Amino acid sequence: MEPHQQDFYQNMRKKIKNWLKSKNGSQNKWAEYILLAPDFFHLLCKLVIDKDVLVSDKAKLMGAIAYFISPIEIIPEALVGPVGYVDDLALAAYVLNSIIKNTDPEVVKKNWAGERDVLEAIQSILSVADQMVGSNLWKKLKSLKH
Repeated sequence: MEPHQQDFYQNMRKKIKNWLKSKNGSQNKWAEYILLAPDFFHLLCKLVIDKDVLVSDKAKLMGAIAYFISPIEIIPEALVGPVGYVDDLALAAYVLNSIIKNTDPEVVKKNWAGERDVLEAIQSILSVADQMVGSNLWKKLKSLKH
């Protein structure tokens, strides 16, 4: 399939896999998290259409999806490559964590296509979010929900 025929998810997955084969990617301390970016994006999209998710939570999900696909963001992928997904991941984990508080975690689990345990992946990212994006950037990302 030609790159212009692939959707956002497919392009993101391909870019990350290629980057992980490079020296920069394979040695990046956030590589294991960045590899989760396509799965988190997919989960956000699946949850936004799930009937068991509250409408108010769907608005948060749509905001996180928009942030993923927007070229204008705090750490743009266009400038730094796949490392730029760390802010997208941090925001997605933050939103997903808030969704889990209002929704049965099984709803999140049933929509997850990744290999890791989704609840553990969310908590793992949240635990390193300050380090991934820096404290000041993390505060800005968390403020986007308001």
